Amino acid sequence: MLSFQDAYTLWRWLPFPRGVLNHPLGDTKGELAGTEEYVATVIRFVERGIFIPAQIDVLARLDRIIGRIEALNSGLTEEQQISADQQHAYAVLMKIIYAGFLSQAPAEP
Repeated sequence: MLSFQDAYTLWRWLPFPRGVLNHPLGDTKGELAGTEEYVATVIRFVERGIFIPAQIDVLARLDRIIGRIEALNSGLTEEQQISADQQHAYAVLMKIIYAGFLSQAPAEP
């Protein structure tokens, strides 16, 4: 499995996955974009050591998105399959990053 740092570096360089117009994969792309805003709080942690987790359950949200993408993963055109695969990989990568971020929470005094 990717380390937190490797996953973070990969995420920062990867382009955002594409969606498909007039298809539920367009909706999942929007959900990924909204969730990425919460995952982006990890940047402050990596660059400045500021640990402030999101006020929502980001991992549960990513699990829901991953589940929706997996449920759509049948009878797709080639273009739709590429989009589904990209979105799925991106969501899993964000899950690895955010779980790694949470595991580095400072100890309570």
